[in-house]
Amino acid sequence: MVDIKVNVKLKLASLWASFMFLYIYVDYFALYMPSKIDDITKGKIFVFDITQGFIFIALFLATIPILMIFLSLALPAKTNRLTNIIVAIIHIPYMLFNLAGEAWLHMYFAAAVEVVLLCLIIRYAYKWSQLKNEKL
Repeated sequence: MVDIKVNVKLKLASLWASFMFLYIYVDYFALYMPSKIDDITKGKIFVFDITQGFIFIALFLATIPILMIFLSLALPAKTNRLTNIIVAIIHIPYMLFNLAGEAWLHMYFAAAVEVVLLCLIIRYAYKWSQLKNEKL
C-alpha cells in the first residue's frame, strides 16, 4: 500500500474547514437549547443586543477562519506560515470566550476539538520550514 504525501497547504486548509464545520454547528445546535429562540426573537444573544453592529461583528469574526481555508492554499509559503500561526493563536482565546455564560456539554466538546484543531494548525505551520520537500 502506498501512502501519498499531502502538502502542508492542503493539511492547513482541511484543518480550517474542519474548524469551520464545528464553529457553524455549535451555533446551529444552540438553537435547540430551551428558550434560545425566544431570546433571539426578543433581540438578545447571551447579554448582547442583536443589532446590525452585533451581526456585522459576528460575521466579520467568522469570515476570518472562512477565508483561511482559501488563504492556506493561495498565500505564498512564508506569508502562509505566519498568517496561519497568528490567526490560530488569536482564535484560541476567542473560542474559549464563547463558553462564557450558559454553556452546554456540546459547546465544551466543540471548544475542546476546535482548540485541538487550532493547535494542529499552529504545529503544522510552525514545523513547515522543518519539513523535507516543503520549500518556504
